[in-house]
Amino acid sequence: MELKTSSAPLIVAARGLFAQRGYALVELTEIAREADVSEEEAQRLYPGGKEELFRAVAVSLSAETAARIRAEARLGSDPWEALERGISAFLDASETPEVGQILLRDGPTVLGGEVWRAIDSEYAVGLLERALQDAIDAGQVPPQPTRAAAHVLVGALEEAAIAVAGAEDPMTARAEMGRTVEHLLAGLRAPMA
Repeated sequence: MELKTSSAPLIVAARGLFAQRGYALVELTEIAREADVSEEEAQRLYPGGKEELFRAVAVSLSAETAARIRAEARLGSDPWEALERGISAFLDASETPEVGQILLRDGPTVLGGEVWRAIDSEYAVGLLERALQDAIDAGQVPPQPTRAAAHVLVGALEEAAIAVAGAEDPMTARAEMGRTVEHLLAGLRAPMA
């Protein structure tokens, strides 16, 4: 989805309001006012209304989160460490109000499962698939279908992230989920039967 550059103030305002209060409690008129944009201009840029604007925010935030994950993964000394660092960065992101509220809580409900998964697939599955293939090529993970493994990992990671985002004590939840994901990853390195 291509972002409309003239809509940057709306994206910024919507992102802040959606993260703070959630999709259901924010109105398009409020977003326009916060962005110092007329309601007419907001409707012109987003004829689908608040839902279309939410989708633009979700795509933007997904791309930004994926970029942070890639940057963290590049700091790994080898493909396996890169994979671990990227996964850890994703779990860390789930502690933020933006990712927690917009992508993990509201995303599936507002956008519907199919659209949410398409956005997710564009960023998360592709990243994991490439990271797994790099680890396989380096001999750190036994050969296996990377697409299937990436989908399974994304499912586990999303559930872990949702648990962190919704926890009363996100720091403790993050630590627990991190240890559990480490055990799951260790299973990937085991020789395949």
